[in-house]
Amino acid sequence: METEADAQAWGAAAGGDGGVRLKPWGEGDFWLLERTNSPEMTEHLGGPESAERLAERHRRYLGLSVPGQMFRVVAGGRTVGSIGFWQREWEGSTVYETGWGVLPEFQGRGLAARAARAVAAAARDDGRNRYLHAFPSTDHPASNAVCRRAGFTLLGPVRFEYPKGTWIASNDWRLDLRTQEQPEP
Repeated sequence: METEADAQAWGAAAGGDGGVRLKPWGEGDFWLLERTNSPEMTEHLGGPESAERLAERHRRYLGLSVPGQMFRVVAGGRTVGSIGFWQREWEGSTVYETGWGVLPEFQGRGLAARAARAVAAAARDDGRNRYLHAFPSTDHPASNAVCRRAGFTLLGPVRFEYPKGTWIASNDWRLDLRTQEQPEP
């Protein structure tokens, strides 16, 4: 099992051939939640969560089952971040939502877009919902670029509640899971 120290030591060597794999979230992945809970990683999400909220999130990730799944993102044999998809109601329809986080030392290499394409394939395989949505903050250019590179269509700005009780200005990006075309990496 990989540890936080392993991920940090690997640093700039991430990416290997550029491919990513998604590994189902496991009991030993709490360290990854702690790493992604930094001020830098949560700047566009309302800031770091308390230890209790992280523990709740970890339990939720472990209990998430079809429809939906949380994953560790692995590239070059190392954990580089997390991504998942889950079912939600949006504008009168049942859809999937996705969200991700790539550790700072692995950002800027296209790994998040590759992971988003991989999670879209997992949601497509599930087959329960036609659309996968992402709701990055309107002032988060990197996450909006991930959506664009992963083949999502920008529907426009929306008010979005995240975390619970906090409304933020987000962009609504949508991917049609019934479309077989996939963007090039």
